[in-house]
Amino acid sequence: MSAVPKSMTPPPSRMRDPISTTELERRWAATRTRMRSAGIDAIVVQSAEDCMGGYSRWFTDQPATNAYPRSVIFPLEGLMTACDVGDFGKTITLDGNDPDQRGVGKRMFAPSFNGAVDFTGRYDAELIAQEIRKAGYRTVGMVCANGMYHGFAAGLQELLKGIALVDATDLVDEIKAVKSPEEIDCLRRTAAMQDALMAKLCAYIRPGMKEFEVSAYAQYLANMEGSAQGLFFCSSAPKLPGPPMNRYQQSREICKGDVLMILLEFNGPGGFFTELGRTLVMGKVPQELKDMLARNRATQEFDLGLLKPGASCREIFRIHNETIMARGGQEEKRILSHGQGYEMVERPLIRHDESMSIRENMHLAVHPHGGVQLIDNYIIGPNGPGECLHRTPKEIIELG
Repeated sequence: MSAVPKSMTPPPSRMRDPISTTELERRWAATRTRMRSAGIDAIVVQSAEDCMGGYSRWFTDQPATNAYPRSVIFPLEGLMTACDVGDFGKTITLDGNDPDQRGVGKRMFAPSFNGAVDFTGRYDAELIAQEIRKAGYRTVGMVCANGMYHGFAAGLQELLKGIALVDATDLVDEIKAVKSPEEIDCLRRTAAMQDALMAKLCAYIRPGMKEFEVSAYAQYLANMEGSAQGLFFCSSAPKLPGPPMNRYQQSREICKGDVLMILLEFNGPGGFFTELGRTLVMGKVPQELKDMLARNRATQEFDLGLLKPGASCREIFRIHNETIMARGGQEEKRILSHGQGYEMVERPLIRHDESMSIRENMHLAVHPHGGVQLIDNYIIGPNGPGECLHRTPKEIIELG
């Protein structure tokens, strides 16, 4: 077996599954190519948690957590500057090769608690604006500005008057939405974790347990395999499925004959999310549920047939609703399918307001809504979706 190239070997790190430096360099190069074409000198991203805040991790392989902001300047040339929660006035100079701060040349700190302490809202903006002015950037791209803390985004607009602030969200999203071979490998491994976890849950669940006991065990199993974040839903109801319940609502006792909705939506290797959802029955599956599943499977297959490279996400959504409603089904008004990666929901969305079209190597969660859980992940191939990433049978699972 030939040796793995040095650049493909993750450096020593405290992270369980760091992304390779080669993968980070691919992202940086692709982004800079587009920045040059757009005349952008630097990009600013900010994230504050690792369920729906993956931009800072996409550039630096470091997630934001606990609603603490991580703000990053990604320049057209040179090393990144990052601002994290920490002591007033603290700075660290790096060479870009720190194993946990690859590509970062300077770290600044401020004790910002934007989500709870209003008067800290502009601390990061002041530091980032200072660095932008010092560097002499004339055009700065803001990525997902609506997802930044208001004090940060509004602060930059005020502090950077005279500098052009432009929307660079699509510029980054169009790269980020198409997964690399390394990213796809991480996604496949996360899906395999969820398959294994679902099998263990099925052997664990017993009448008399509370719903939260099932979710807590699922989270324990996921964490022991290296997951750091996610949703773990268990909701039970007699005879027919009930709606998904958050952890603070999962206090019902599971009884014989109950129908359970299980959703495992967590990240795994590299921090990449997939999701697996199935319906379980504490006994025999009634015919009514079998009929629901048959309709959902037919809908999922129909939707998969629409996910071809070049297809407009808006058009897919329109065709789905027209067809399903003509068959007597319900109109989808929330989200039909969606991308997943560093976020549990990311672009593209299969919805009326999405401007993207489907491209090869996009990764989507496909979850038709029809009473029973049927949630799986797919990678788009040259002619449409490939095999389902999950191997858990698309059936209602009977428990003794």
